[in-house]
Amino acid sequence: MSKILQISEIGSPILRQTASVITHLPDPKLNETIADLMVTCEAANGVGIAAPQVGASVRLFIVASRPSPRYPHAPTMAPTAMINPQIIDRSGELVAGWEGCLSVPGTRGLVLRDRAIEVAYLTPHGELVTQELIDFVARIFQHELDHLDGILFPDRVPDPTDLIPEAEYLKIAFDR
Repeated sequence: MSKILQISEIGSPILRQTASVITHLPDPKLNETIADLMVTCEAANGVGIAAPQVGASVRLFIVASRPSPRYPHAPTMAPTAMINPQIIDRSGELVAGWEGCLSVPGTRGLVLRDRAIEVAYLTPHGELVTQELIDFVARIFQHELDHLDGILFPDRVPDPTDLIPEAEYLKIAFDR
């Protein structure tokens, strides 16, 4: 049975490590981790979560874009486990967007990311998938990939005045 895991927060050493490549698929233990990541992401109103955020330093994350209180305008997609993910190509068109993170609670930052990317990853069955991601889903992928390399979104905010409290972000973004 899947369980909600504790999410590591900024300051935790595991969030600054480079995650290990996953070499054996399929793997029942990894499938359990994937199920736990999916329920943890949903319970936290996240649109993505990486294995290092829950204490597993492996190259795995979930992309689960859907509207939520944190991202009310997010597009809906089926939660997808991405193993050993990588970016194959980038559009080169950089777009600024506000990001938050389950591991950096209460803070948003304006981050430049590629608008479109071509990605590759393995499924839990070991099948190779390549696809193009655009806009918000591309942003999620890039954000989660950073987690696998020990990078948090505040590291990508070039101007410190573009790091703001969540409550201020909600006023700016949604006139709340």
